[in-house]
Amino acid sequence: MTTFALIDGNNFYVSCERVFNPKLEGKPVVVLSNNDGCAVARSLEVKALGVKMGTPWFQMQDLARKHGIIALSSNYTLYADLSNRMMSVLGTFSPHQEVYSIDECFLALDGFNIDLTAYGQVIRQRVHRWTGIPVCVGIGPSKTLAKLANHIAKKRPEWKSVCDLGTLSEQDLNTLLDSIEVGEVWGVGSRIREKLATLQIHTVLALKQADSGLIRRQFSVVMERTVMELRGISCLALEEVAPAKQQIMCSRSFGAPVMLLTELREAVTSYATRAAEKLRRQSSVAGAVHVFISTSPFREKNPQYSQGLTIPLPDATSDTLKLVKAVLWGLKHIYRPGYRYVKAGVMLMDIAPAATQQNSLFADEVAEESTVQLMQTMDMINRKMGKDSIFLASAGIRKHWQMKRGNKSPSYTTNWDELAEVR
Repeated sequence: MTTFALIDGNNFYVSCERVFNPKLEGKPVVVLSNNDGCAVARSLEVKALGVKMGTPWFQMQDLARKHGIIALSSNYTLYADLSNRMMSVLGTFSPHQEVYSIDECFLALDGFNIDLTAYGQVIRQRVHRWTGIPVCVGIGPSKTLAKLANHIAKKRPEWKSVCDLGTLSEQDLNTLLDSIEVGEVWGVGSRIREKLATLQIHTVLALKQADSGLIRRQFSVVMERTVMELRGISCLALEEVAPAKQQIMCSRSFGAPVMLLTELREAVTSYATRAAEKLRRQSSVAGAVHVFISTSPFREKNPQYSQGLTIPLPDATSDTLKLVKAVLWGLKHIYRPGYRYVKAGVMLMDIAPAATQQNSLFADEVAEESTVQLMQTMDMINRKMGKDSIFLASAGIRKHWQMKRGNKSPSYTTNWDELAEVR
């Protein structure tokens, strides 16, 4: 019988901040998105005040002053490093692990002839002791039930942060599922929830007991699998190797409006460079690039303009120089002076494995090999010495367009100049 555990970091970004700043414990904390725009993580104290995910910071000002909400800029370098540490610890608890997101992973517990609830508590204690991150553990016979069990462990104190649905009788399990709104099921978004409501399916139990054939006809085979998973029939295998991305996007809002083509060139060069690094990391090549720029639709008094262009490449590549050249060519053709641009982005498309790439008849293999070595050297130096230790000149130096992060915590674990200080 298959058994899965889903381990999830509690309020992950906030928890990462608290690891190195214990003064934040017990206080209302929000982590803000790029340019300190809106809430992307909220402590339990902030959630208790009714602040929703995605609430703009400017709308919280009165509440923040009244309740002392502490707002921090996003520090993704810190969060990614602590995530890697957490996943490394979790990987010691099972030979089979799927890292699902920055703060979640599945473990396969098939054949573990032990008390899984006690094992879940051991997992929680070790992760917290070794990384400082509090986690909850959900256990079930399918990935969908394990994810639901994690939700229960997080929301219901009586489970003490570990919920093993396998310990419940069928009747007790159904009673529990009948108390949970169907929107809490993995993959059931607002549109699907609304459509399920027209079929009088409002709870998880109702979805579990629904006619699977009807669900398939009304929705899709994916929803039919969800029904089967809720019945304890595992339909989703563990993905121990993450599939390569079919598109890679790098996009940011600017810290201040940009009008000059030179500054837009710097921004899209930086974005294309970052996207190319991700492309090489998964050993892929791109056959086309897309570049776009846009003004702010919220500043209605300003002239509005948004445009993008897709540029097919003669040969699929992961060469930063070639990708940037194509992106800058596209930018030149879509740029219009006189507008206050607030966002730009680059997307790599037609992605395929580099190993299956067939060169054109007139390709210079010696030059191609030299390019591969150059990119490998660039990546190695930037990994060893820090991001942008080597970068293209067209990315600029001053970068006035970079996003605002006025309240960013130090990069305690990845920057020698920002190590935590002990007094």
